[in-house]
Amino acid sequence: MASPLKQFEIKPIVTFGEIAGQEIAFTNSAAYMVAATFLGGLFLFGATLRRELVPSRIQSSAELLYEFVAKTLRDNAGEAGMRFFPLVFSLFMFVLMANLLGMLPFAFTVTSHIIVTFALAMLVFLTVTFYGLWAHGLRFFRLFLPKGVPLVLAPLIVPIEIVSYLSRPVSHSVRLFAVMLAGHITLKVFAGFVVSLASLGAVGIAAAILPLFMTVALTALELLMSLIQAYIFTMLTCMYLADALRPEH
Repeated sequence: MASPLKQFEIKPIVTFGEIAGQEIAFTNSAAYMVAATFLGGLFLFGATLRRELVPSRIQSSAELLYEFVAKTLRDNAGEAGMRFFPLVFSLFMFVLMANLLGMLPFAFTVTSHIIVTFALAMLVFLTVTFYGLWAHGLRFFRLFLPKGVPLVLAPLIVPIEIVSYLSRPVSHSVRLFAVMLAGHITLKVFAGFVVSLASLGAVGIAAAILPLFMTVALTALELLMSLIQAYIFTMLTCMYLADALRPEH
């Protein structure tokens, strides 16, 4: 049975040479990121091309995703948060498409790599930080002393809030990375059991029924987690953006 970690290997597709001893290449990871971006854009473009008054199924799906993300952003960041809608919706569609692409047989799961999810989380973190400082100046640092906390507790609360704030990119990225990584490893292990047992003859085929059932169930669960993790990443993004808009709350 092949190693369940083999599916996460980054392999070069086209090499462009080296810079300072570092190989510059277009990898399978980059290809799937481009594919996720292209397919997400193609879906939205195709769904809204005709803009019918009575929407088709694909147009309804696009409108449902739009309203879903817009409602999530309004609920967490208020109406003022809609200025960040293009960023939030783009992140949601990218994570969702990357997760779903990873469910295809022999596909590469981009979101199972911490460097990818951390880059997305850092984008959110830097957006919150720079916008908060630009919009509120030094008042943005009131985020580290929640409203209603007695000043006598400031020496204790402020360091805790600072550490919590600086750790956001880590927790934001690890949650998505860990779930997708663990899910695909588990799915690969059970699928490997099915193939290994089935090669043993009639007895092995009978014994493979249970791992096969588990593989099907895990596939359904992993598909559900692909949707849920895209939502969770988006919801946390909206919550962090709310701090940039209202640091004193």
